[in-house]
Amino acid sequence: MDWTPEAIEALRGFWAEGHSTAEIGRRMGISKNAVVGKAHRLTLPPRPSPIRREATIGTAPAPRPAAPAAPAQPRTVQAPAAQSMPAQAAQPAASPTPAQPAAPA
Repeated sequence: MDWTPEAIEALRGFWAEGHSTAEIGRRMGISKNAVVGKAHRLTLPPRPSPIRREATIGTAPAPRPAAPAAPAQPRTVQAPAAQSMPAQAAQPAASPTPAQPAAPA
């Protein structure tokens, strides 16, 4: 987008009125990201986050629980039980090449 002086003034005006970047983009016919990028390059004051938090706005974050005093016991993994194989599978597979004929006596 070509940012004309008029477009920059419109952006500054909408920004000062507190419109969201998406709303400014809709009004100017440009993308929200174009608005964000130009506002950053113009060093306009940052906007508050639109994400609403439950009753934690203005309060300190809850403390994290303390780490356990002793490390947990290592897990032991048992090997799977051996399964019996069928009698046919226990024998070697047949050779893929034919057997050599016996030599004459």
